[in-house]
Amino acid sequence: MENLVVIDLGSNSVRMTISEIDEAGNHQTVAEEKRYVRLSENMGEEQLLQPAAIERTLAALAEFKAIYDKLVDPQITAVATAAVRQAANQKQFLKQVKDQFDLDFDVISGATEARYDYVGVVHTLPIVNGLIVDTGGASSELILVENRQMKHVVSIPLGSVTLSQAYLESDKVQADSLFSAMTFVNNVFNDVWWLREAANLPVIGLGGANRTLAKINRRNKNFLNVEDVHGYKLTATDVYNTLTQLLGLDLAGRKKVPGLSKDRADIIIGGLIPVALLMRLLDSQLITFSNAGLRDGILYDRIDQIKAAVK
Repeated sequence: MENLVVIDLGSNSVRMTISEIDEAGNHQTVAEEKRYVRLSENMGEEQLLQPAAIERTLAALAEFKAIYDKLVDPQITAVATAAVRQAANQKQFLKQVKDQFDLDFDVISGATEARYDYVGVVHTLPIVNGLIVDTGGASSELILVENRQMKHVVSIPLGSVTLSQAYLESDKVQADSLFSAMTFVNNVFNDVWWLREAANLPVIGLGGANRTLAKINRRNKNFLNVEDVHGYKLTATDVYNTLTQLLGLDLAGRKKVPGLSKDRADIIIGGLIPVALLMRLLDSQLITFSNAGLRDGILYDRIDQIKAAVK
């Protein structure tokens, strides 16, 4: 039995999944942990990870270590995405993590991050054609799926934290700020030459902001398990109405919205702008949500390796 520990250090949160995998490749998830660390907060034009954000991240990693240290021979795969990828002080930060926890992070490219998203989605959802949208804190990954194959992929440098900090008020969002943010995102999308190939296709939403969209709607419709968004579907009208609702609220009001974490209330509008604009641009009428993404992609890659070794 292998104890696979996957740590995903993103721009807004750090997550850990622990899975038991037997010799035949059967697996069971035994633990899932998440901490909001806002690693990309206030990086600025210099693209520097800030001391407060680093301290929050180190504290979270210490909590994770206390958990996986109890396992027998844990096999640890740790990946870092946009915030660390973009950081000018990346090497110093990674050395600090190595010195403190003896933990080596692989800083993966946007394309690699997107491939893991794709692997996680196609192993867990019956998607044939669609556009996978993973909106993170500092980047978003777009993957065009055609006949269950990954056809095109791109990672773009916009996310819930960076969009919110660059354009939007943390309290009541003003019309001119919203227009500036939407114009920026539209211009980025217009530079993705293959995006029009996704016209009229369903969207598959990943990432904390998109999953929050599902949770808000599940809470509104009185679903018992609000967190279980995997495979849940919403119409484009549901998406637009939810964003409109949030835009009508100040920060205090958003913190009271059922299904929306208080920790995400100041960045949720920035997080939902990309998916709302994409669905409008592509005339997509449906979004399906996935709880499976990067960490699951790493898990299924490992399972495939184990199965190949058995053969």
